[in-house]
Amino acid sequence: MTTYTAQDYKSDQYVRWCPGCGDHAILSVLHKAMAELGIAPHDTAVISGIGCSSRLPYYMNTYGFHTIHGRSAAIATGFKTANPKMTVWQISGDGDGLAIGGNHFIHAVRRNVNINMLLLNNKIYGLTKGQYSPTSDRGFVSKSSPYGTTEDPFIPAELAFGARGQFFARSIDIELKISQEVMVAAAKHQGASVVEILQNCMIFNNGIHNYISDREWRADRTIHLRHGEKMLFGKNNEKGLVQDGFGLKAVTVGENGYTIDDVLTHDAHVKSNFLHQQLAMMDGYELPLALGVIRDVEAPVYDLDVEKQVAEVKAKKGFANLRQMILAGDTWEVK
Repeated sequence: MTTYTAQDYKSDQYVRWCPGCGDHAILSVLHKAMAELGIAPHDTAVISGIGCSSRLPYYMNTYGFHTIHGRSAAIATGFKTANPKMTVWQISGDGDGLAIGGNHFIHAVRRNVNINMLLLNNKIYGLTKGQYSPTSDRGFVSKSSPYGTTEDPFIPAELAFGARGQFFARSIDIELKISQEVMVAAAKHQGASVVEILQNCMIFNNGIHNYISDREWRADRTIHLRHGEKMLFGKNNEKGLVQDGFGLKAVTVGENGYTIDDVLTHDAHVKSNFLHQQLAMMDGYELPLALGVIRDVEAPVYDLDVEKQVAEVKAKKGFANLRQMILAGDTWEVK
C-alpha cells in the first residue's frame, strides 16, 4: 500500500494569494487531510468556480477544474456521477457558492451527491474588490453598499439544513487541527458533505471573524463538538450546553445547581436534525459558535444510486453503450 505525504498533493505552481490570506492555511490543511486519507492524487479531483478561493485547483497535484462563476457544484455533480470511483472536492467562496451558485448548492445537497463541498466564508467578494456578499451582515458597509446593506444574510448552516443536508461541519482558518479533522470526516462521509470554513480576507474584510477567533476570548465563544463527548467549552472546559425547554443554554458547571450530568452529549449521527440545527445556528454571542462535525448521518447517495440504476437497465435491456440504446426499438433513416 502506497503511503502519501502532504507534498504529494502539492503542485509546482506559485501560490497567488495575498500574504496573510486565510486561504493559505486552508490549502495547507487540505494537503495534509488528503495525505491522512491516503487516496491517490490520480484518484482525486478538485473543482472550483470563480473567486479567490477558486484558485485552489492550481495548487493541487490532482485532477482539477477551474470552472465558471457559481457552477462548481453542478460540474462536480456531473463529474462524480460519471466517475463514481473518484474522490471529488468542490471549492467555493460565499459569493461564488451562495449567490449565483446558490441554486446548484442546494440541489447538490438535496440530491446527496457524494462530493466534499468546502465553503470558504469571508463575508465579502474579494476577487472583484470588496462588494458585499450573501453572507455579509445587515448594515455592512462595502463598495457596493456605502451606506450599509439593507438585507439579512444567508447562514450557510441554515441553508444546508433547509436543503436536507446530512453532513455539516464548521471550522476557522486559524484552527488547523479542527479544519483537518472536519475535512477528513467529510471525505469519509458517503453523500454531500458541507464544510464551512470561516476565512479572513486581509484586504477587504480584515478581522471580520475576530469576535470569535481572537485568542483572548476564542475558548469562551466557540465550542468544539465531538461525537460522543460532552458539549463543554471555556478555557478550562468549565462551561457546558444544557437543554432549556426546546432550546439550549450555556451554564457554568458547578454553579446554580448544574452538574456535568446536565451537560448534553453530542450525537452527530442521530437522524433528527432538530438539535443539530440549533447547534449550527449558535453565533458566538449568547451561545458559543459550534466548530467540528455537527451532523453526520447516512442516507441514500445520488451517484451510487445512479450507478446502480444504470447497471440494472443495462442488464435488463442488453445495452452495452449509448449507441446501442439510441438504436434500439423503432428507428428510421432520413435520405
